[in-house]
Amino acid sequence: MTGNPSENKVVELFAGVGGFHLGLEKSGWKIVLADQWEPGKKRQWAFECYDSHFKDSLNLNEDISSVDASRIPDHELLVGGFPCQDYSVASTLANSKGIQGKKGVLWWEIYRIATEKRPRFILLENVDRLLKSPAKQRGRDFGIILACLTSLGYSIEWRMINAADYGFPQRRRRTFIFATMDGSVQEKLYGDRKADEVLMGCGFFAAVFPCERHIGARISDVVIPDDVKSVSDSFRFPFENSGYCYEGNCHTLRVEAVYNGKSMTLGDIIQSSVPEKYYLKPDDEAKWQYMKGAKKVSRVSAAGFEYSFAEGAIAFPDPLDKPSRTMLTSEASKNRSSHVVTDPSTGRLRLLTPVECERLNGFPDEWTNTGMPESFRYFCMGNALVVGLVEFMGKRIQELK
Repeated sequence: MTGNPSENKVVELFAGVGGFHLGLEKSGWKIVLADQWEPGKKRQWAFECYDSHFKDSLNLNEDISSVDASRIPDHELLVGGFPCQDYSVASTLANSKGIQGKKGVLWWEIYRIATEKRPRFILLENVDRLLKSPAKQRGRDFGIILACLTSLGYSIEWRMINAADYGFPQRRRRTFIFATMDGSVQEKLYGDRKADEVLMGCGFFAAVFPCERHIGARISDVVIPDDVKSVSDSFRFPFENSGYCYEGNCHTLRVEAVYNGKSMTLGDIIQSSVPEKYYLKPDDEAKWQYMKGAKKVSRVSAAGFEYSFAEGAIAFPDPLDKPSRTMLTSEASKNRSSHVVTDPSTGRLRLLTPVECERLNGFPDEWTNTGMPESFRYFCMGNALVVGLVEFMGKRIQELK
């Protein structure tokens, strides 16, 4: 690819505060354009944070659906952490212009840009439930994504990765999707290879994130239909946490991580001294104890039916000798999912600080301290990905080129 003007260039969609950018930059990539837009927000805090850190790329603060593909530079790698939505197809078009999804569904913008620009590689991130959604037609949404990329000539591989399984300090599960239209890379990774060899040996993800077959698991196969509308209407399939799709033939297997390296814990990212405002007031501890505890209560539905609501206990306080639970966007509020730790210096109970939340995702300290409200700093980290995982994937793509 020497002399290719798009080589090592990246376009980043749904950029957030720059997790993809940080990880890819560390692995030798150059982001040339990024787009970050928060619908319905007068102040675009995430974009302002991104733009303050990255001055060398063209940073757009626009609804991606309004960005014409002609404005997007040629690039070798397209990345993005797109929202998990309903991907069903609203209609087909009578001519060759393609398909239309439901209004506002951002997957179709990725598909549009991939269709127009044909990047050599694509790397996407989504929540773990993407593989099983929607509940009434399991696997349909992911099937649509596979059908779209296959129609463009891509081979696709996916893996649900828990960051803590590979030494990071947070139990954060996310589905990552890698795709390539490069024939030599496709042949190297998937051509004439057995499925278990790909998924547990030489595939894109297994080479970086070693794994083994889950006890009793077997490889399942399915052919992705050519017609995306038919996938939307009737396709269902139990996709497992790893798999790949080569020339429309999909193979999927439930795997478990294999890792023997150093593992970080929640205690490893704790600050030694924090302001008083993060400590729990003694009068609030009983409320926290109740929120974190197991409970079974009777409730009445909107239709007037009485039902029993039950939830299990959450560790209180969170143990410092293990990776943390998944950080959510609600971390700033007082709810049962918010982390509470025993401060090692004082022995008192307190909340995590924004810096500690940044550390859980591998961001530099004070990364989001760019003028945004503190509550939004927590929100941004609840939406972010683990930077180190992206760095490993970026290096893996470089090796395949």
